[in-house]
Amino acid sequence: MPSSSLKSTPPTNLGLFEKKIRLKFKSPKLLEEAFTHKSYAIEHGISSNNERLEFLGDSIISAVVAHYLFKRFSNEDEGRLSKMKSQIVSRNNLTTWAEDLELGQFLLLSQGEEATGGRKRESLLGNVYEALVGAIFLDQGFSRAQRFIMRQLAKKKRIIENDFKSKLQEIVQKKYKTPPLYHVINEIGPDHEKRFTLEVRINKRVLGQGEGRSKKEAEQCAAKEALKTLRTNPESQ
Repeated sequence: MPSSSLKSTPPTNLGLFEKKIRLKFKSPKLLEEAFTHKSYAIEHGISSNNERLEFLGDSIISAVVAHYLFKRFSNEDEGRLSKMKSQIVSRNNLTTWAEDLELGQFLLLSQGEEATGGRKRESLLGNVYEALVGAIFLDQGFSRAQRFIMRQLAKKKRIIENDFKSKLQEIVQKKYKTPPLYHVINEIGPDHEKRFTLEVRINKRVLGQGEGRSKKEAEQCAAKEALKTLRTNPESQ
C-alpha cells in the first residue's frame, strides 16, 4: 500500500486512464502514487512517490515474462531464455510499452522536469510502467497484473518468435565459433520501393537466401532458410 496518502487532489484524467486500460482501482491513491515522480513529491511536500512501486513492478514483470517464455519455448535452454527475457524487460522495450499506453501524459512532474521534457524521457517512462504494474498488483492481485503485462507482451510475441537472425547467430557461434555473415547480392527498385536480396554464409558456404523491403527483413528471411538447412543437414559448413 502507499507509504502515506498523497496530499494533492488526484488529476481527473486518471479516471480516463482507468477507462483506457479497462481497470478500476479500488484505491485511487495507489494509481496516483504510480504516476508521482520524485521531483513532484519534493516540490509539493509529499512523502510518497513511485520509486517503491517501480521496485515491486520490476520483479513482477520479470516473473510474468519468465513464466511466459518458460512455457512457450519448452525446447530452449537457459541461455536463450535469458536473452529473450532481457530483450523484453529492457528499458527500451518498457519505454515502448509506456509510450503505447501514453503514460507520459499522466505523469506528475515538478516544473523543472516538465520544462526539460520529462514526459518523454526514456528513463521516466520505463519507470512509470514498472510502477503502474506494481500498483495494479497491490490493488488487484498478481493475476490481474499478469493479464495487464500479457496485453503488451502479445504485441511482442511475433518479434520474439520470428527472430530467426538471433537464433541463427547463437547456434552458429556455438557450433562453428564464428558468426554468420550477411551479404547483399541484389538491390532493385526506386528508393521508396526497394527490394533487397541477401544471403547468409558460414565459412564462405551459403546456407540461406532471403528477400525483403529492407535489409533487416531480408536478413531474417535468409536466417530462417539457414536454420532449415542446419536442421535438415546439420553438418553443412
